[in-house]
Amino acid sequence: MIISVASGKGGTGKTTVATNMAISMKGECTLLDCDVEEPNVHLFLHPLIERSETVTTFIPEVVESRCTWCRKCADICRFRAIAVVGKKVLVFPELCHSCGGCQVVCPEQAIADGSRELGVVEWGTGAGVPVVQGRIRVGEAMAPPLIRKVRAAADSDGTVIIDAPPGTSCPVIAAMRGVDFVLMVTEPTPFGLHDLELAVGAVRLLDIPCGLVINRADMGDDRVRQYARREDLPILMEIPFDRRIAETYSRGGMIVEEMPEWKEKFKSLFRQIEGRVKATPRGRTAQ
Repeated sequence: MIISVASGKGGTGKTTVATNMAISMKGECTLLDCDVEEPNVHLFLHPLIERSETVTTFIPEVVESRCTWCRKCADICRFRAIAVVGKKVLVFPELCHSCGGCQVVCPEQAIADGSRELGVVEWGTGAGVPVVQGRIRVGEAMAPPLIRKVRAAADSDGTVIIDAPPGTSCPVIAAMRGVDFVLMVTEPTPFGLHDLELAVGAVRLLDIPCGLVINRADMGDDRVRQYARREDLPILMEIPFDRRIAETYSRGGMIVEEMPEWKEKFKSLFRQIEGRVKATPRGRTAQ
């Protein structure tokens, strides 16, 4: 079973929920940090990194001696990553989405395999939990290919918890597509509700079962709960606005370790998700 812990906005507590649920299931799951632009699972689990792998992606490399400047490569590129100016072919690596279309249409086979570095994938273990995390190269804009590499590194036969990026853009979709359940984490504020609505819309377009955790649940107002009732969105857990929890988080501590009564609550959260997945089986789409 693959669970993606997501949210419409940053700062709602995705990593808090993902790490504490993983610790509660110690030895029974793998935790993937797919927030590759700012991974922070390591701040809480402190994994000992055992190995790492550099991830690259295809970039067209023009063999000028073969090129006839027919422009077919430029015409097919919807991202304008390749252009023909006179008798010169210009490649803009930052715009390239590595689709390979330019290679396919080139009649002279003048497009060779080039590459650029996206970032690294790292494997380790922290607090007894297997952790895989991605770290994107500074200045790189293409996060989805790196996220897919992080996801591919997990054992497909076991339970996987994904700490997804915030928002509703392409990196989030890469972290949610094909999972069994999306656990949305929000806060009862106007911003939290606004971005939750966007995130739930994206999840439903992907046809994935989802549920809700309300963090800092006793602040703000009741509009998030009203929205959940209207949308038939189950509230699986509420975390109070508690100074002890805030202090634990600020030290990089784990709620389930410093406040043991919460371990059973996070185990119950997992069991609820497991029950809902079993009750609504669905085919997992390709990652």
